[in-house]
Formats: sequence, C-alpha cells, structure tokens
Amino acid sequence: MEKLEVLPLSYRNAQTAVPPLSAWAGGLFTSFLRQAEKEADCRVAILLCTYHGQHYLAEQLESFAAQSHTNWEVWASDDGSEDDTHSILEAYISKWGSGRLSMHFGPAEGFAANFLSLTCNASINADFYAYSDQDDVWEADKLARAVQWLQSVPAEVPALYCSRTQLVDADNNEIGVSPLFTKAPSFANALMQNIGGGNTMVFNNAARELLREAGENKSVITHDWWAYMVVTGCGGRVFYDSKPTLRYRQHGGNLVGTNADWTARFNRIRMLFQGRFKLWNDSNISALLTLQHRLTPENREILQCFAKARGMRLIPRLIHLKRSGIYRQTLLGNIGLVAAAILGKI
Repeated sequence: MEKLEVLPLSYRNAQTAVPPLSAWAGGLFTSFLRQAEKEADCRVAILLCTYHGQHYLAEQLESFAAQSHTNWEVWASDDGSEDDTHSILEAYISKWGSGRLSMHFGPAEGFAANFLSLTCNASINADFYAYSDQDDVWEADKLARAVQWLQSVPAEVPALYCSRTQLVDADNNEIGVSPLFTKAPSFANALMQNIGGGNTMVFNNAARELLREAGENKSVITHDWWAYMVVTGCGGRVFYDSKPTLRYRQHGGNLVGTNADWTARFNRIRMLFQGRFKLWNDSNISALLTLQHRLTPENREILQCFAKARGMRLIPRLIHLKRSGIYRQTLLGNIGLVAAAILGKI
C-alpha cells in the first residue's frame, strides 16, 4: 500500500491560502462598517404636510428625533392652519435649529396638492424623500429600514419603499395592523389600488424626477397612489415591507383612514355603485397619459388595453380587462373588481 505523505499544518495552510478566522471576521466587520457609514451619509428629506394638526404634531416630530437614522431634515408645508400648528412648528425650529426644520405655506388645495407641491419643490435636495402625515408616530427604525433597501437599488432606477402600519387609536393604543399584501407590486396592480400608505413611503431621486416631470398640478386622487402608479409604470422598483414601520393613528380628524375594517369595505361597495371608482379611474388614466412616453412598452400596452376596455360592451369589456392583467391584492378585492367590470363601474 502506498504511504500517504502528511504535510505540516503550516505548509497546508500556505498552499491552500485559507485566511485565518480572525482575518475573515475582521474583513466582514470592515465591510459592515462601510455599509453602515454609506447609509448614514444618506440625507433624507421628510416631506411633512400639516393642517390643524395641533393635537398630535409634537408627538410625530418627537418620533423623527428618535430615528436611528439621524441624517434627516423636515420640510413642513402648512395648508392654512388656524390652530396652534404654526406655533408648534416654530417651537421645534427653535429647539432643533433651522437646519433641521423649515416651515412653508401650501397651496391650500387639499392634502394631495400639498404633498405634490413639496415633491416638486426645487429647493429641496436630498438622497431620499419620505412622506409624512402630521398625526402618526414613526417607529425608531423606519428611516433606517427604508434607506437600507433604497441603497440596494441603482441610483438611476426609480425606487419606492412602503410598508404595513400598526393601527392605533387616538391615544396611541394598539388596535390592529393594516392588511398584509402578498402579491407582487406592479403597474397592473397600481391601476386598481394603492398598497402603501403615503405615510410609509420613502423614494429616491430617480422616482422624484418622474414625479417632478409630471408636475405638481396633477388632478390625482391621492399623492401616494399616484407615486405607486408612476414608479411601477415607468419601470421602477417598489418594495412592500411586511414589518409595520409606524403607528397609524385612527381618529375622527383623519382625512384618509385605514381600509381594513368592514365599515371601510361597505363604504367602498357604496362608492362603487355610486360610480366613484369609475371617476377615480378617469382621473388616473388622464394623468398617466401625460407620462405615457415614460411608461415601459409593456405598461403602456396595459394602460391602453385597460382604457379601451372601459368603453366596450360587456363581453368584449371583460375579455380586454382580463387581457390587461389588472388585479387587486385580495380575493374579495378581485371579486369586487369583477362586479365593477360587469356593472360598467370601472
């Protein structure tokens, strides 16, 4: 039997060039530090819209201060408040300094127009942009989670982060969570619904440039639904985080609340029969047509197929809507979609 030669350990290590465990761990730690530093360098502009927000505004501002990602600045646009909103903002300007918070005057044309005015404001420059309502409470890692994902997307690709929310009552007591959507974000879905509340959205400069190109004078239903349609339609990426990143306060003064309970579902059915959904689609299609040169060829075809189907008779309408690929995130939602198509309310 041939005798095997046993090489000294040091010789074997030299031949195979296996780095010591300490060197491997050190390299990993260095890589982690570089990534952390890269994320920390990212400037986030928080686009905060206010209107008679005196009851909860301070708590929202304090949740900004508690963020683990500390490189942020707040651009607050007030839409004509006559309560103590201005004095609260001015107090935080004094507390934080003008480099942290600045106050501006909105167009006084509703919350969607106010958010779009901030989105298109050429004075605001950052790496990422976060929409914020006046009455929520952000979890401490909200911005950090968004920045981490956005950093993974090439800068030239439009990217939008959004998440679930923890539902709370007026006193910040937990009452549930927003629905968990499991189907992939897409333009075909965006035509039918918005999966991410604006209060959770953070987006990059490539996405913002698309929204700025579309302009602030768009007659859209909501700014967040519009952002979801634009980013997906123009070939961007959307990440829906299943982990809630903020406490979404439900109270009598909500301009827009959660759609999770049965009252909201009943209201959606009522609005469907009243033709509200059809009017929303009229507005969305009209707005999207001004950006159709930016849509991907596939998404342009989806939009054209959907728009054409709406004016057809029943059977051709159903065939073309099916061909367009539009869908909602839940079974009940898709049943409602079919009903709307049959009734000509789409």
